[in-house]
Amino acid sequence: MNDFYNGLKKGLPIALGYLTVSFSFGVMATNGGLSILMSTIISATNLTSLGQYAAVKLMFKTASYIEIFLTILLINLRYSLMSISISLKLDNKVKWWQRLIIAYGVTDEIYAVSVLKKDKISFKFMLGLILLPLIGWTLGTLLGGISKDIMSDRLLEAFGISLYAMFIAIMIPDAKKSLPVFITILIASGISCIFYYVPYIKEISLGFKIIITSILAALFSALVFPKKEEKEYGV
Repeated sequence: MNDFYNGLKKGLPIALGYLTVSFSFGVMATNGGLSILMSTIISATNLTSLGQYAAVKLMFKTASYIEIFLTILLINLRYSLMSISISLKLDNKVKWWQRLIIAYGVTDEIYAVSVLKKDKISFKFMLGLILLPLIGWTLGTLLGGISKDIMSDRLLEAFGISLYAMFIAIMIPDAKKSLPVFITILIASGISCIFYYVPYIKEISLGFKIIITSILAALFSALVFPKKEEKEYGV
C-alpha cells in the first residue's frame, strides 16, 4: 500500500491543476450545447485536454466523423509513445489488464512524474498516481458546467494556462539537477519554436509537431547522453 499512497501524493498537485483547467472545458462544452452530464462523461472517458477541446469544437462545427477521428488520432498519438516509455519501467509483476488501466490514465503530467521515478514502477503506484487526477479532471468539468453563467470569459480563459504552468513546475526541479534533462528541454523548446515560426513548416498539424519534437529531442538525448546499464548482483 505504500506505493499506492506514494502515487496519491505525487498525483495530488496534478489533480489540483486539472481541476481548474477542466473547469473551463466544462464551461465551453455546455455553452456550446452539450449537457452537463455529457460533458462530464467526455472528461471521465478521455482524460485528455487538447484532444477534448479539439473534438468538442469539431462537433460544434458539425465536422464529419472521419475528420474528427483523424484530428483526435493525430493529437493523441503522442500517448502511444508515452505508454511505450512507461511500459519499459513497469515492474515485471504488472499484468496485461493492469497495463490497460495504466494506458487509460496516461497524460502528459502523469507521464512526466512516472518516468522521473528512479526505480521500477508498480501497478499500485500508477493506480494512485492516476486516481486523483482523474477525479480532479472529471469533477472540474462538472463544476464548470454548473458554474458557466457565474464567471467572466476572461477569467475562464485564464484557467487554461494553469495546465502548462503545472507541467513546467514538474520539469524545472529535475532540469536544475540534471544537465541532460535541461538540454533535452531546450532542444524540444527550440524545435517547437521552429514549427511555430518557420513558414510552411508551421502548417504541419499539431499532432505531428508534438510527435516529431518528442522523437528528435529524445533521440538526441539518447545518443549524446546514453544511460549506462545497471549491473545486477546476487542471484
